Amino acid sequence: MKGLERPKLNTKRLEALNLYSQRKALAITLIALCAALYAVGCLTTAWIVSPWGRGQFRPAVVIPAVFAVISSSPIVPALGAAIGTLIADSIKHGCLYIPSLVAAVPGNFLGFYTLSWFIHRKFSWRVFIGVSALALALGCFIVAFLYVPTIYLLGFLPPTLSSADLALFASALTIWFFITEYPFVILLTPPIAKAVSYATPSIVSQDIALSSIRGELPRRDFALALLAPGIALLAIGLSVSFTPIGSFFISGLAVKFTPAQVNAIAAATTALLITWGAVMSGAGAIVFLTSKRR
Repeated sequence: MKGLERPKLNTKRLEALNLYSQRKALAITLIALCAALYAVGCLTTAWIVSPWGRGQFRPAVVIPAVFAVISSSPIVPALGAAIGTLIADSIKHGCLYIPSLVAAVPGNFLGFYTLSWFIHRKFSWRVFIGVSALALALGCFIVAFLYVPTIYLLGFLPPTLSSADLALFASALTIWFFITEYPFVILLTPPIAKAVSYATPSIVSQDIALSSIRGELPRRDFALALLAPGIALLAIGLSVSFTPIGSFFISGLAVKFTPAQVNAIAAATTALLITWGAVMSGAGAIVFLTSKRR
C-alpha cells in the first residue's frame, strides 16, 4: 500500500507546484502590463507640469489603481507603478532619471502597495474610496518630500532656498499631486475594474465581480470626493490666471523651457485646471443634491 500512496503525494505536489508556477507567471505578466501601460500613460501628459514648473500632471495613476483592485497581490500594482514611472521619466529625460529613482519609485511602490493591501482585506467600494485617498496621499507625500531635496542637491533649484522654502515647495507639490490625481482614481477605477472583471473573470477576485458600484458607493461621500479636489483645481486655475501667482508660475516654467513653450504650457495648464475643476465641482454638486432628495 505504501508504494501505491507515493504517486498520489507526488501528484498533489506537482499540482501545487503547477498552480504556484501559474500564479507566478500571471503576476509577472500583470506587472509587465501595468508597467508598460503606466509608462505610456505618464508620457502622454508629461508635458503638463505644476504651477512651479516641477511635478507632472499624471491622470495615468488610474492604471496601477485598477491593477491594485483586480490583482489580489499587492506586489503587482506596486512594482508595476514603480517600474512604469521610472521608464516614463527616463524616456522623457533621455537617461536614467535619478530624481525618479530616488523619489517616484518608492512613492509609487508604497502608495499602490498600501492601496492593494488594504482593499483586499475586505473588499467593498466604500472601503476603496477611503483607502484610495489615504494611499494616494501617502504616495504623493513620499514622492514630493524625496523629490524636492533630491533636485536641490543635484543643483536643479536655486542654492539660496532655505529648508523652510524646500518644505513649503514639497508640501505644495504634495497637494498638487493629490488633487490632480485623486479624481481620476475614484471616477475611473471602479468602472474599469468592473469591466475587467467581466472580461477576464479568471484573474479577478469574485468579491469584485459580485460587488455593486451603485449599491455600495455612498453618494454623499462620493460627492465630497468630487467637490473637494474640483474646487481646489478651479481655485488654482483661476489664481494662476488672474492673480500674481501666474507670474510665479511663469518664472518657474522659464527655468526649464523657452518663452514660446512657457506660454503654450501655461495656457494649456490653466485651461485644463479651470475646465477640469469646473467639471469636477459641477459633478460633485449634482451628486450631492440628488443624494439629499433620496
